[in-house]
Amino acid sequence: MDNFIVSARKYRPATFATVVGQSAITNTLKNAIRNQQIAQAFLFTGPRGVGKTTCARIMAKTINCTAIREDGEACNECPSCLSFNKSSSFNIFELDAASNNTVDDIRTLVEQVRIPPHQGYKVYIIDEVHMLTQQAFNAFLKTLEEPPSYAKFILATTEKHKILPTILSRCQIFDFRRISVDDIAHHLQYVAESENIIAEPEALHVIAQKADGGLRDALSMFDQLVSFAGNTLTYKQVIENLNVLDYDYYFKIVNFILAGDISHTLLTINEIVDNGFEGQHFITGLGQHLRNLLVSKDSVTLQLLEATSSIKEQYYTQASNCSVPFILQALEIINDCDINYKTSNNKKLHIEIALMQLCKLAMPEGLVITAIPKQQSEPQISKPAVTVATKPTVQTPENKQSTAPPPSSPETLPEKSNSPKSKAPSLSGMNLGSLLSGQKPGKAENTDKKADESPEESYGNEHISISEVLQIWPVMAKQLFNELPLIQNTLLWQPPQLLDNNVISISIENPIQQDEIFRHKSTITTYLRKNLKNDSINIESKMIESQSTTRRPYTDNEKFNFIADKAPILKVMKDQLGLELDM
Repeated sequence: MDNFIVSARKYRPATFATVVGQSAITNTLKNAIRNQQIAQAFLFTGPRGVGKTTCARIMAKTINCTAIREDGEACNECPSCLSFNKSSSFNIFELDAASNNTVDDIRTLVEQVRIPPHQGYKVYIIDEVHMLTQQAFNAFLKTLEEPPSYAKFILATTEKHKILPTILSRCQIFDFRRISVDDIAHHLQYVAESENIIAEPEALHVIAQKADGGLRDALSMFDQLVSFAGNTLTYKQVIENLNVLDYDYYFKIVNFILAGDISHTLLTINEIVDNGFEGQHFITGLGQHLRNLLVSKDSVTLQLLEATSSIKEQYYTQASNCSVPFILQALEIINDCDINYKTSNNKKLHIEIALMQLCKLAMPEGLVITAIPKQQSEPQISKPAVTVATKPTVQTPENKQSTAPPPSSPETLPEKSNSPKSKAPSLSGMNLGSLLSGQKPGKAENTDKKADESPEESYGNEHISISEVLQIWPVMAKQLFNELPLIQNTLLWQPPQLLDNNVISISIENPIQQDEIFRHKSTITTYLRKNLKNDSINIESKMIESQSTTRRPYTDNEKFNFIADKAPILKVMKDQLGLELDM
């Protein structure tokens, strides 16, 4: 049985030109060797598996080559190169500082430095140099500052911040970067072709993304997958073996969110959890997917999308069905969910609430969305006051605000749609009770602005008094909001005040009431202008501390009915799934 050599060793670069993803550093080193401007000490720092030790060995080999090529590479033919290739060079020494980190180890090294080589340079490669003790660093300091002309030191570390500043100041520092997904995928393709393995490009991209910038990690995963799959490596085999969530899951769940389909969204996340995926892993992946959609909206940022051409096409197609405000608000919800995930007692419910909030963004009361390609007709919405369209809605003859007296049923009253630029509901501090009550946490919108729309018909300019306002106020609250207890109680909590310029001030005690005032501001203003016959009436809210301790809390049934009036699909889902409220 032949000895198996792992790909990370078998395909380790032997020249500067074959080093993957570090062209700026390799070009600098080659120029220094060509121009004979080699420093006394180098520090190679960066993440694991990006080529630090490899570059150190190539440099040690090259500066000892007796016939360096014009491009700065070693000749691979001289006695020095041949001895290096056989691992028998007497001029190159490697020291693992993780296991040789004492003062005595460094003193032994210093004694060796004093002995000159027969020819060339003595090169000392010290790996994981941050593991040296402070006493060992101090013992090494003088030699590093004033080494013999024939001695060169190359230090390598993943944690530069642990090295003494006095050591750093004596070295030329080269920061190795994480290798890009495309560079890793191309190198994996080269290895696959060299090993006569047929690998799908999507499969290699998944490996490259999972490696997180480390080529050695990518090659280790590649060897593992080849042992599992044989000579044919497919995308499906990779995601199953590496426990990676498929792109299709994210595309599918975003399509359900855009359609406002809560039922299928919840069924999809349930399938993902049943397949053994951690909830936070899904949330992180969904955030990355939304980020990729945002990147795909602009041709300038499209280069930031690291995926194969077929996946890029899917991102471009789905991004064309999402507005930028929707993606930004969705990213905020996902970010809040990710931050609060670990502290949540019911983690699955925590994710489900976030997904329902995303679905609500796509509903008429949230953001107006474009139609999904697979849908031939627009979703049917029970409220006639809102229209689903491919751009922000405008008033139509069907939903145009009437100038007739407001009807007694609040169901037929047109409500002011949220602007696409309005702040999305934040998940921070959200619980199921606030979801059922339809309340949005976080800072409320400024309600001291003028009404967005002025009445199309003039009602007059008569003088109004506080007594007239107080007389009509409870009638308005009962007539307009008899079935909406939250806004009705807010209006009746404290008597309104009449300020200068016909501004009516409404007292509130929390941001939730402020949201309700803003939501129904247009309806209230129109009613007052018409019945008090004055076109200059406006309303504003004023936050005050509550003095009442006897206000009745809402029951779970009232909370559910309140939100179900806004999203009728909740009632349908409750009936279909046979759910009961937890009293």
